[in-house]
This record gives sequence, structure tokens and C-alpha cells, in this order.
Amino acid sequence: MEGNGIPGPVKKEMSHRDMALFLKEYKSSGIGGRNMVTQRTFGTLPSGEEVKIYHLENKSGAFAEVLQFGAILVKLCVPDRDGRLTDVVLGYDDLAGYEVNGCFFGATIGRSGNRIAQSRFTLDGKEIVLTPNEGANNLHSGPDGFEKKMWTASEISEDKNAVTFSRISPDGENGFPGEFNVSVTYEMTEENELRIVYGGVCDQTTIANMTNHSYFNLAGEGSGSAMDQYVTIHAEQYTPVGEGSIPLGENVAVEGTPMDFRKAHKIGDEIEADFEQLRITGGYDHNYVTDGYNKASIREIAEAWSEKTGIQMNVLTDCPCVQFYAANFVDQEHGKNGHVYNKREAFCLETQVEPNAVNVENFHSPILEAGERYYSETIYRFSVKK
Repeated sequence: MEGNGIPGPVKKEMSHRDMALFLKEYKSSGIGGRNMVTQRTFGTLPSGEEVKIYHLENKSGAFAEVLQFGAILVKLCVPDRDGRLTDVVLGYDDLAGYEVNGCFFGATIGRSGNRIAQSRFTLDGKEIVLTPNEGANNLHSGPDGFEKKMWTASEISEDKNAVTFSRISPDGENGFPGEFNVSVTYEMTEENELRIVYGGVCDQTTIANMTNHSYFNLAGEGSGSAMDQYVTIHAEQYTPVGEGSIPLGENVAVEGTPMDFRKAHKIGDEIEADFEQLRITGGYDHNYVTDGYNKASIREIAEAWSEKTGIQMNVLTDCPCVQFYAANFVDQEHGKNGHVYNKREAFCLETQVEPNAVNVENFHSPILEAGERYYSETIYRFSVKK
């Protein structure tokens, strides 16, 4: 098998039948708070399918809303320093916006986040050819990825304040091998954490590198530029890219470069610096190899803070890497509440393995063996910093 030998997120043996038991055990594990899960109709697809949205609210009144179509995070409302609920993610008011969603607002990305060079790789000596959707490359798994599919709300837990979406990605979907029985669970805890858990099993060796593509503005969606917000990324290395934002095949030190976020500073401080990597991507749009990775262990990898609202977000995950994107290419997107979103009015912190990792020996592996359990967890934790 080609790819690499560095382990990615933890994987364990699991059959298709065992997948349902795994999900049930996770939801009964006692994680999270107890409050309210409600649902309502969000819209109807051209096919006539009715799409539900699920409202997950904790005792403090903080809530998330997630969509059955695309398993998309639509709203995330948390208190600011004055106790006012603030929606900190970009999105759309109606289903039509998410049917297009060229920016991937709030999207569940799968099977594989980020880019795969030339839309191809080799598994077990066989060349796998994917559907390209960014020139010759495959971005976020190709056209009509997981973010454009209907999911089943397979479990709703008011006790855990959570909903689990599931679907079967058929063998050959966008070129990926194997039938992938996959799930994503959203949970809004009493600690004002949005916990996202991905699980799955495939009957053939495949790629599994799922992530969430939410765009955050901690001053509130539609509030304008996010470049005055502070970000820390616990990473000594990042992944330089070349043409098409494909990694050059190595990770290098952030020290002495505008890529260094080891100490908190404003996103906009050096985004226009005369630095080749920033010129190539039009601003920050790079993978960071985060410190302290140890297979399945959850640790903090980043934090962000808005001086305007006092809202602080800490990002915890079991993934080895995170893509930091400063919304460099958002242009005249008509979003929620009549707001029009533009360049650099948000940022993304997408947990993952390195882009194109399946083709680079010394990157972390996204390969999921047939019958193995895929499991990955990311937490966005919110608090107020006075």
C-alpha cells in the first residue's frame, strides 16, 4: 500500500453491524449536558424531500442549529461579555443557499477534507482516480460531497443535547473506494462546547479525513472584518504550498515568519506581509502541524478571541493538524439576516491531517483499512474573556 507510515486518528476493527452499537454506546456515555433538542422544517429540496433543522440548546440558553442536508452547522449562538447571545458562524437563512454553498459554510466535509493533488492516489497497488473540482485537483472530496447529501437523523438525544446524522457513502462516490457507513454527532454541552464526533467503517480500504468547515467571527456573523480578532495556534511547524495550494511535501518551522501564531496576535497583523506563502494563497490558508499529537488524545490546538465581544473560542481535537483559513476568497455572499459577507470577515480552523497526505510518505496517514473503525473528535469551547 502506498501512502505513509505516520499514524492518523485512531482506528479500530469494526464491522458494519457493530457500527450501530458503537454509536449507541457513544451516545450513552454520559458526555454533555441535559436540556433540549427540538426540530423544525427548514425547507424542501427540488426532489420534494423535506429537510429538518435541529436545535440543540443547553441550560444557559446557548445553542447550535444543525441541518439534515449536508449535516451542516447553521447557527452557533453563545453569550458575549454582557450575556447577549451572539451567532458566531457564517451561513444562510434558507435551504437554497446551502444547495449552492460554494464557500462550504458550516459544512461537514467528507470523505476527505482539503486537497488531493491531481485527484489521484494509490492504495494496495491500485490507482484511485477521483472526480476533480478545482482544476486537476480534488478539493474537499469533489463536487457534491457530503455537504450536498441528505443525512438521516439516526439518533436524537435530549439527555445528551445531541443529534447524530448518518448516511452510507456508496462505493465509488466521487471515485472513493468502498461503501462507507459514516456518522457525525453534534453535541452542545453545558460547558458551552460544541462537540463534533465523526465515526465510520468501510468495507474496502479507503480515505477518511473528515472535518467541519465553519467560518467563525467572534464579534458575530455579519459584523465585518475579523482581522482584529486574536488567534493562537499551538504549532511549531506549518505546511508550505505551491501551485494550486498543493503542499510541497514538507513541514517547516513557523519561527521567524508571518506564519507564527504561537503567541496570540491579530489575524490581520501580518496577513499582507511580503512573504511568498501569503502571496500564493492570498492570505492565510495553510495547514499547521499542531503540538502534542498522540493518536487519540484530545488536546488544545488553537484559540481565538474577540476584544469587541469578549468571546473566546478554544479548539480541542485528536487530529494532528489544522487548516487556518482567513476567508480570503469570500466575495459578496448573501448570508444570514440580510448580511453580505466579504473577504476576511471570518476565519476557519479545520481539524485534519495534512493536505494531500495520502500521496506524501512523511505526512500523517488518512488511510482507513477495510473493517477498521474511523473515529475523530473536535471540540469548539466558548467562554468569555473580560
